Amino acid sequence: MSERIVSPDSFAEDNSVEYNLRPSSLKEYIGQNKVKKKLDIFIKAAQKRKESLDHVLLYGPPGLGKTTLANIIANEMGGNLKITSGPAIERAGDLAAILTTLNDYDVLFIDEIHRLNRNVEEILYPAMEDNALDIVIGKGAASKSIRLDLPQFTLIGATTRIGLLTAPLRDRFGVLCSMEFYETNELKEIVVRSADIFKCRIEEKAAEEVAKRSRGTPRIAIRLLKRVRDYSQVLEEEIITLDSAKKALDLMEVDEEGFDRIDNRILEAIIDNFSGGPVGIETLSYFIGEELDTIEDVYEPYLLQKGFIVRTPRGRVATEKAYKHLKRKIVNELPIEQCSILNEE
Repeated sequence: MSERIVSPDSFAEDNSVEYNLRPSSLKEYIGQNKVKKKLDIFIKAAQKRKESLDHVLLYGPPGLGKTTLANIIANEMGGNLKITSGPAIERAGDLAAILTTLNDYDVLFIDEIHRLNRNVEEILYPAMEDNALDIVIGKGAASKSIRLDLPQFTLIGATTRIGLLTAPLRDRFGVLCSMEFYETNELKEIVVRSADIFKCRIEEKAAEEVAKRSRGTPRIAIRLLKRVRDYSQVLEEEIITLDSAKKALDLMEVDEEGFDRIDNRILEAIIDNFSGGPVGIETLSYFIGEELDTIEDVYEPYLLQKGFIVRTPRGRVATEKAYKHLKRKIVNELPIEQCSILNEE
């Protein structure tokens, strides 16, 4: 699968851009108000006690600012941030090497923490609870267990799949924060702020148009803004207008709902070729020429979240919203599964 411009996953080109755009304090951070209020209280309480912040678990879809929050927490606590990921820590010794380099109030950020090796995970338990590291030296009868004291540090774990975390690890986090999709007005603020950092001007309505098509995700909003900026600069416009923003986004095949070509192909296949469904995921996969796992993990979640399709025991079914989006008439009665969903709404 090629890189989609509306993918919430990070691309190589995103890293340097996101680093320059990241706010350095909670006051500058836009959106996630519930998370900000919670963290603000806990950070101030920890500072008054002159202790490290309790370990934090950030969970939710990718692209919503988990790494940015980790940076902010480290800044607020006056410590350094060390970043790694679950798959990168292959052995217990790798984690031990990282932990022994930490200082008081430092923050260790582990992305995709649900993918930690179980042996590595067990090293974390005493580190999180007692600020200690248990090391076994030697083998067999001659082996010895040594406990090393660790500084006061904060572990921040990030995951897109909290259900895959083991209960012992999840229970050791004192602060759990659910990251939610952003509202359009919040994304508009992010677009305007980012445009200012990019040293380009953008109309308010143009910023709102970019925000509306960003699937509730700041990373996508910034990526779309970059492409809209390129389009506007080629036209030698002094300010990004609503008209040029719409033309640039249409050129990239990102419609008003934030759907791209494949999203719409899925809806068209269900409605035009399978009479609105139900259709099995394997049949749908063969029909549109995409891997089954790719449809389930990449394309389907957003269509489900927005209420354009529903899952049923017999397969995927298009909802009334999908018909309206594609400007199709509902010729036959909607399937029973679909009607029940609409009635609940």
